[in-house]
Amino acid sequence: MVAYPERLTEGIRSHGDDRPKSVPKMKRQAKTRAWHHRHVNDHYVRQASEQGWRSRAAFKLMQIDARDRLLKPGQLVVDLGCAPGGWSQVAARRLQGRGRVIGIDLLEMAGLDGVTFVQGDFTEDTTLAEVAVALSGRKAHLVLSDMAPNITGVVVSDQARVYALAELALDFARQHLEPGGAFLIKVFQGAGFEDFVRAMRGVFRSVATRNPDASRDRSRECYLLGRGLKQSA
Repeated sequence: MVAYPERLTEGIRSHGDDRPKSVPKMKRQAKTRAWHHRHVNDHYVRQASEQGWRSRAAFKLMQIDARDRLLKPGQLVVDLGCAPGGWSQVAARRLQGRGRVIGIDLLEMAGLDGVTFVQGDFTEDTTLAEVAVALSGRKAHLVLSDMAPNITGVVVSDQARVYALAELALDFARQHLEPGGAFLIKVFQGAGFEDFVRAMRGVFRSVATRNPDASRDRSRECYLLGRGLKQSA
């Protein structure tokens, strides 16, 4: 398999982590303090803590699923970049004990009922061998990806890293989804967005944009939902 460009795996952020990264030194402390203030006062952060969800990102998936009915009992779901487990947690609960969630991440993740966790780089052969064992010869009904690389503050470079990672996730979905399967991925508006939408349309029969209320107001993130994997993809 291909490796991450510029070792993107070293800087992947998973569900709900939008802290400032790699900013100029003079601004770093101020930005971190501002982020922390917004974070601790965030409605969804408080709700996640009160309701026992592992991250505020859980609400994004719940809101999208309320509209699109992606998660159903009996499914096989793969969650790319699953740590700390917010999306895997939602998926496992919506499967109601009938089905399976396979979570993949470079970082460690505490165990979750109904979730098989594979630690490693999802583009490397050793990790894929573990995923193949977990899949037991089956194709997934749904692939989820809430990953994002660490930002550098250089917009052009950051966007390139976002879409290099997104292309790898799309390739994974193309190879591991069943015919008719679905793919939900976080991306960011800006350079590369339209090209990636076109790439998605080459793989899925329908592609839609989703902007859940739980996304932060100042964020450029959005989610692309591809449904109906084309058999020729």
